[in-house]
Amino acid sequence: MPTNGSQEGQKTNFQEKENGDRDFSIELNSNKHLTRLSTSSNDASGGVLIEGTLGRLQHASFVEPEILEVKGSYGVMRLNVRKSEVKDTVKKHVGGEEQ
Repeated sequence: MPTNGSQEGQKTNFQEKENGDRDFSIELNSNKHLTRLSTSSNDASGGVLIEGTLGRLQHASFVEPEILEVKGSYGVMRLNVRKSEVKDTVKKHVGGEEQ
């Protein structure tokens, strides 16, 4: 996934792909905050599981029109998604009411 660098505050080049695929990134201050990283080579899906902790929530906001950033004391996670998509999904999954 292309980025302009992994330092905090630098912009990422996330873009929605023509097929609708979305980019994401996870930056942790230390590998000790990575709980599990596993790949599934035993089945045809080839799945990957990434688990860890971002620490205490410092903020969650859209830092660009299509980049949701969740920042914790141990790292940051960014996801290429539009605010309207998040709202629509929340409405769909909580009975039509926004939380």
